[in-house]
Amino acid sequence: MFNSLKSTKRSFLCLRHITTDTNLVITTPASKPFKDVPGPRALPFVGQLYHFLPGGLLHNLRGFDLHNFLYEKYGPVVKMKGHFGAKDSILLFDPEVAIQIYRSENTMPIRIGFFAAQHYKHVIKKEKGEERTYSGLIFDHEEKWREIRTLVNPVMMQAKSLKPYAEPLDEIAQEAVARMKSIRNENNMIENNLLDEFMSYVLEFTGIIALGRRFYAFDPNLREGSLTPILLRNVQDFFALSDKLDFQPNLWRYYPNKTFRTAMKFLEEAEKLNVKLLRTAMEELKKNPKPEEKKGVLEKLAEINEDVALAFADDMFFVGVDTLANGMISVLYLLANNPDKQTKLREELMSKESRRPYLRACIKEAARMRPVAFGNLRLTTTEYNIFGYEIPKDTMVLFCHEHMSLREDQYPQPNQFIPERWLVDKNHPLYHGNAHPAAAVHFGYGARGCVGRKAADMEMEILISRVIENFRLEWRGKPMAVYQSVSNHNMAPYNFIFNDV
Repeated sequence: MFNSLKSTKRSFLCLRHITTDTNLVITTPASKPFKDVPGPRALPFVGQLYHFLPGGLLHNLRGFDLHNFLYEKYGPVVKMKGHFGAKDSILLFDPEVAIQIYRSENTMPIRIGFFAAQHYKHVIKKEKGEERTYSGLIFDHEEKWREIRTLVNPVMMQAKSLKPYAEPLDEIAQEAVARMKSIRNENNMIENNLLDEFMSYVLEFTGIIALGRRFYAFDPNLREGSLTPILLRNVQDFFALSDKLDFQPNLWRYYPNKTFRTAMKFLEEAEKLNVKLLRTAMEELKKNPKPEEKKGVLEKLAEINEDVALAFADDMFFVGVDTLANGMISVLYLLANNPDKQTKLREELMSKESRRPYLRACIKEAARMRPVAFGNLRLTTTEYNIFGYEIPKDTMVLFCHEHMSLREDQYPQPNQFIPERWLVDKNHPLYHGNAHPAAAVHFGYGARGCVGRKAADMEMEILISRVIENFRLEWRGKPMAVYQSVSNHNMAPYNFIFNDV
């Protein structure tokens, strides 16, 4: 059990072990300094990078396997030394401590990440005299973040605001299914890069929700230099460059190398394109007014505050497309490998009932097992005592929710795809409520939770419904690997078989 004790200067998270037999309570000893937080041995400047080299302690470990190794060897809090100018961080594997910190930081939490893009937004643009009023929900913090979120919430977090988009999104889903049927080979497999395909579908969804317009991303007659391929390439480049600069060892904080210069140029060009998209849409709206329910989110925001709309455009087009496409593929992959669950879902869909609890359960279970975000990153705004260690202000804390949600102590049979755990009553041993509420927090927590969650859920439900209604999915070959970078990416080959129902 953990109790949170607060003073005017710092917050304390004090571990207490309770044994039910003797009712003995043992409180943690006095605080130990941050330098004593357990973790792999670090060297100056390079931190723990040498452990990832051949023969090193962490060689060939990535993603869940890396986190699990660190958890098993060092315990629920692990220190990772920053390298090449990056901040030190701790990895946290305990859901109760996580929720205590979330609650302590929930007034204006600082969720960091995409460090190179942050540098472009807040340093490069300022040096050029081009800094915007707002940079976006991903890139802004404190008061600026709150101002954006206050305007965005009503159009993104209320079901009634998103409901008018359902019909055009379903039309896109039906077109996507027709395209899947047309591009299958003789073995009913899709030879195109399936992630690119799904990114095209999600880009269409994003066009409708953001701007109330179609991009026709899977039109076979699209030219290479037209808008849609550029938008898709921007999404791919954003994540590829973020991987090189933020996740892999890189000296850009000391020296603006070629990769860094390429990234800064790309971000400038992509930002200009997003500005052009929004302003073109607003000019068209003046010429041909739309009813309120037909306007896109960015159009609605621009009528209130154009600066906020411009900033939120980057959030939607940089981050939302890739992550949602990966999430959809994960759901379909798990259904393809669990034909009994797929059949049960298809029966629910074919009943044409308006409520689809099993569909939602499948999506939740996929998010637990193969989350797009392997954790949440915060920058602490106060000091903490965690497991007896002093954690200073301005420390990066990675809450390792993927690891927490795949542990037996949280979810029985954690590696089994069991959507029913989200539907059974609280007396059932698989009931999801028996897990700690902070074990599976893949859309963020509290005020800084994902603003696009409701839109993402709606888009995912619509496309997955149409796919399962039309195809009996199978999977051939080895399990689909995941590459952990700034987010989790499903790796090719995508060995789905799309048999007609």
